[in-house]
Amino acid sequence: MDENAGRPRGFNIWSLFYGSTASIVIATVALFLISPLLAPGSTSWPAINGMLPFAAVLALVAIGQTLVVQQRGFDLSVPGMMSLAAVLVTALPNNDDSRLWLGVLAAVLVPAAFGLISGITVSWLKATSLIVTLAMNAVLYGFVLWITQGTPYGATEALKSFTLERALGIPNTLAIALVVIVVIAFITKKTTVGWRLTAMGVSPPAAEVLGLRVVRYETLAYAAAGACYGIAGALLAGYVQTPNIFIGDPYLLPSVAAVVLGGTALSGGIASVIASSVAALFLTQLNQIVLAAGWPTSTQFIVQSLVILIVVIIRESVYRLLSARARRRTASMEEARPREEARAPA
Repeated sequence: MDENAGRPRGFNIWSLFYGSTASIVIATVALFLISPLLAPGSTSWPAINGMLPFAAVLALVAIGQTLVVQQRGFDLSVPGMMSLAAVLVTALPNNDDSRLWLGVLAAVLVPAAFGLISGITVSWLKATSLIVTLAMNAVLYGFVLWITQGTPYGATEALKSFTLERALGIPNTLAIALVVIVVIAFITKKTTVGWRLTAMGVSPPAAEVLGLRVVRYETLAYAAAGACYGIAGALLAGYVQTPNIFIGDPYLLPSVAAVVLGGTALSGGIASVIASSVAALFLTQLNQIVLAAGWPTSTQFIVQSLVILIVVIIRESVYRLLSARARRRTASMEEARPREEARAPA
């Protein structure tokens, strides 16, 4: 089989923004335009300045969730992954800046390793991703409680400074997220690895017939997702300075919401990490509006759930309408063909 078959040729940065991304970009721009009407001050520079780091963290988590959903799974270990990363990046250095590198390395590689285990269990043993990742989440929180004994650690001065500072006016957390977004978007859209991940998400049996190693690439998706959660947890730990041991809990539902809003097919295959990242910005700004309007924090979860429900209903309705239209068009063509053949001269 030609490994390059079906791959887009050449690289154009704007080609990464086609398809489902356009819809969520338009929705996000519209949300920012109406934000001053819904909650005055929610689009002021201080408000946006404080919102962007959290949007960056959610974008990283959404990228990981997108990679898993692309392989027809759901990752419920997001809270445990992020919490463990936050604990490792704070507990291992233990306020010693000279050991921060060890904490950062562990915060990224350990969640990636646990993601690898989840991936092997799902792809090789054919276990259900929901059950596997839910169990993995419990294991991860077990490690969190064992390491901390219930007492959170504080971030080192170097980590706090890095996450709070800016480069050229851009928060460092956002800069890290942008780098990860561009790299993974390029890999998933413009490389053989990305094409194979898409092919396996669309139809694993067909991918096996084509000679693709499904277990290897599906496992890779879970491991990469774990690394994304680890980066997000480490950055969040530095930003909040003293992260609680359940710091990852609020990010599970938003990560799924971002994936759905970004247009990733829940049946697998079609996915866009850029669309999911923009959706993360949309959701974070939506939360800003909710809080600025004086609604309780619990309302955020209600709003996010309603957003997911509405988007799924609209998407399913549009899909059914388009499918019905395609069937009618096919039927019309089939009916017209005998008449055209009858009119044709002998």
